[in-house]
Amino acid sequence: MKILITGGAGYIGGVVAEQLIAAGHRVLVYDDLSHGHRQAVPEGAEFLQASVGDRSSLKRALSSGVEAVMHFAGLIEAGESMKRPEAFFRTNSANTLTLLEEMLAQNVNTMVFSSTAAVYGDPERLPILEGSPLRPTNAYGESKLMVEQMLGWFHRIHGLRYCALRYFNAAGATEQRGEAHHPESHLIPLVLQVALGQRERIMIYGDDYPTDDGTCVRDYVHVSDLAAAHVAALEALKVNTQLIYNVGTGTGASVRQVLETARQVTGFAIPAQVVARRPGDPAVLVASSAKLAGELGWKPRYTGIREIIDSAWQWHRKHPEGYQSVQKVAAKTRSSNLSQP
Repeated sequence: MKILITGGAGYIGGVVAEQLIAAGHRVLVYDDLSHGHRQAVPEGAEFLQASVGDRSSLKRALSSGVEAVMHFAGLIEAGESMKRPEAFFRTNSANTLTLLEEMLAQNVNTMVFSSTAAVYGDPERLPILEGSPLRPTNAYGESKLMVEQMLGWFHRIHGLRYCALRYFNAAGATEQRGEAHHPESHLIPLVLQVALGQRERIMIYGDDYPTDDGTCVRDYVHVSDLAAAHVAALEALKVNTQLIYNVGTGTGASVRQVLETARQVTGFAIPAQVVARRPGDPAVLVASSAKLAGELGWKPRYTGIREIIDSAWQWHRKHPEGYQSVQKVAAKTRSSNLSQP
């Protein structure tokens, strides 16, 4: 199959593109590079630099033999969504409607959607099941829930085949691809930046939550395991028409647990400072992925926070400047090759 991956130059999208190519699919990465990196696009993938809000570029991409779409493009910072909700509803919700309209026009009727655990808000029970109430506590989660609702209506009226994967916290790295947002907002890479000497300390946003140590608890899933769930979902849509799954490990780690584990992995002290809570942060988000495991046979290879952090540390040590490090190494290699007799 030929797969269009929006946001395929990003953290998760790049790893998914790599796995799809390894599975024998053709891949067209579609990314405006506002948050992605050209160096994250795997060898063997086509690349088109354009926005998901650009109808003419979408038409060009979708009419090139694309049979399915994996949709990652969007804004992801929950805290920022409570300051600029309009940007999240435009980028995450409205632009996805544009994509769906163009898919309909080009007779592309299959999508795997990058959703989020933020659609649940503060859960009533743990671990969270797919049938739990959907009550987002931030605009980011609301913007993704709006897309899930659109997908449901396009399925009902136009026959769209779709799978919404509700991620918990993507983390870790593969040998070639890691997390490099600018600015960075995710806990594990921020902690590792302290270990690398790139920032003085890590901020802990609130230590008075109703958890064992007072800090927020999250379910961290390795990016390669998350990518494998996408490949499995795409295959499942050949025989299913509407799927919704959580993707997590079923266990949680608090901010303080992540911090202490990173200290052990890196060997650095990693100073921390407690500051005020951020609006919209649920206390605990831990998934049940039993449905995904039972129906698609998915099982995470990385189940412990230590091995997830260790994989991230290996990548960040080799790429202290993120993908700029990759670019500098490539430029140095080209220069060396040119100097050869």
